[in-house]
Amino acid sequence: MKRVLVATAGGDCPGLNAVIRAIVKRASQEQDWEVIGSIQAFNGILWEPTEIKILDEAAVAGIHFQGGTIIETTNKGGPFAWPIKNNDGTWTTADRSEEMIRKLMYMGVDAVINIGGDGSQRISQALYEKGLNIIGVPKTIDNDLSATDTTFGFQTAVQIATESVDKLVTTAASHNRVLILEVMGRDAGWIGLNAAIAGGAEICLIPEIPYDINEVVAKINSRFVRDRGFIIVVMAEGAHAVGDDSSTINLDEVGYVNSKISGGASRLMRELKAAGLKHDMRKTVLGHIQRGGVPIAYDRVLATQFGVKAFELALEGKFGEMVSYRHPNIISVPFSEAIREPHFVTLDSDLMKSARGVGISFGD
Repeated sequence: MKRVLVATAGGDCPGLNAVIRAIVKRASQEQDWEVIGSIQAFNGILWEPTEIKILDEAAVAGIHFQGGTIIETTNKGGPFAWPIKNNDGTWTTADRSEEMIRKLMYMGVDAVINIGGDGSQRISQALYEKGLNIIGVPKTIDNDLSATDTTFGFQTAVQIATESVDKLVTTAASHNRVLILEVMGRDAGWIGLNAAIAGGAEICLIPEIPYDINEVVAKINSRFVRDRGFIIVVMAEGAHAVGDDSSTINLDEVGYVNSKISGGASRLMRELKAAGLKHDMRKTVLGHIQRGGVPIAYDRVLATQFGVKAFELALEGKFGEMVSYRHPNIISVPFSEAIREPHFVTLDSDLMKSARGVGISFGD
């Protein structure tokens, strides 16, 4: 019996369970394959005792429409930076990657499928270079991986953000207010841009275009006549003013290495007041609401395609590759290509031209 191990790493994302289900359903058509899941990314392998979950058809029945992941996830630590507490109470990290690979071999794991974003696929690449038979599945609601046209979960996040814009319009109009909606997007503004177009927002602030606060004020004022009017501002969490990139903070959480975006909408409100804006303002921060809940049909389909392709790569022995969507095909690309460069909003894209064509201001 051959064995494939599945891990979900990084932030959760609508569609993860659909990928897991697809891997299991495809593997069930082979007579000599078993699927197991590592709890909380690779933690389940590194913990003592080991914590894994048998993933058979009964375990994945009906999970395709559920948010989250039945094998849990984490964005802290990992095989190359395992947190260790010293006797004096301080923390350090240790590289346990070779130990983990040996343990996987002892467990009879023939292939690993790692579902995660940029950071997770960098770990996949490093493990592959150490000899692990590993395949990647791209996962990020930010849509910031350039090796694939899109990622599952992104469209669900856009749908949630768009519905939020729709709801904010009515309350903004009722109160003659400026309402700021902060959405996810540390470095890439895809969620904000799509939600602004779909929701009819008048201002969209994204990390790729530092904004001039005076331009933002002018656009807002243009929507008010004798203090009556309203406007919706969609803001990616990583958006910032020209010459100011003060939105990131480092957390002291053990094992957490990413910079955290903090208080973008609150900072914008302070900047607007300092620039002389007199209109009433309120902010809404969607945060993890964008990550949760039921994936829309598009993301279920894409996630299923990714899961099937990932297992078939394992059957073919095509390791060191990440599944990718290149319209209209599901293909695979080497990890080196998958992590080579991020996918940012470009100023000359058709989507940006459409946004400007309907009068959306980016504060530039």
